Amino acid sequence: MATSTNVTAASVRTKRERMWRRIWRHHLPLGAASGITVAALYFTRPYPDPIMRGSFSTAYPALFLLLLTLGIGPLNLLLRRRNPVSQDLRRDVGIWAGIVGIAHVVIGQQVHFRGRPWLYYVYPAGQRHWLQWLPIRHDLFGITNYTGAIGALLLLALFATSNDVMLRRMGTPGWKRLQRINYVVFILVAVHTFGFMTIEHQKAPFVASAVIGLAATVVLQAAGFAKRRARG
Repeated sequence: MATSTNVTAASVRTKRERMWRRIWRHHLPLGAASGITVAALYFTRPYPDPIMRGSFSTAYPALFLLLLTLGIGPLNLLLRRRNPVSQDLRRDVGIWAGIVGIAHVVIGQQVHFRGRPWLYYVYPAGQRHWLQWLPIRHDLFGITNYTGAIGALLLLALFATSNDVMLRRMGTPGWKRLQRINYVVFILVAVHTFGFMTIEHQKAPFVASAVIGLAATVVLQAAGFAKRRARG
């Protein structure tokens, strides 16, 4: 009985130490970097509307946090580092990608139609469009909003399951399959990003940074896949 109690106490102590280690090594730096980046973009953008600035300032940090979650695994493979199924750093970066990404979606729903967020997804009554019988937005603006909303919902699902409890309940294969939704999120976010950059005629430096980040992620994923294939 004493041995069982000692094992339980040691397990609780180990979990507590791991939690504090993640807070100090990952969450505090990631939270500080996210906050500083959001603030820097918010206060340097020329938009007179604070909601527009809030939407823009959360978009790019959310994008690059997502790209970082997809880059950590391939980098581990290419650098011949240990690449476990669930890695604390990758998980914690994903948590902050979820936090900033959801904040971007919530703020972004207020930019164009104040108090009428449904108009992001359906045409206003009386507005003429290509398929008049289909009220669902099917223009670039609509596609961009739908990909962003679906991506956010999937990101929320990943955010909710990025913990040890869900890993144990689902088992490694099931949990890993769910986490692969991240690749779908990547495609949706890429479409959303390029859509809004086109609509808003975004400046070249921001377009270039998004293109480079997305392209680098694709290259890393391809290299990681090739490395896994080579290992058999």
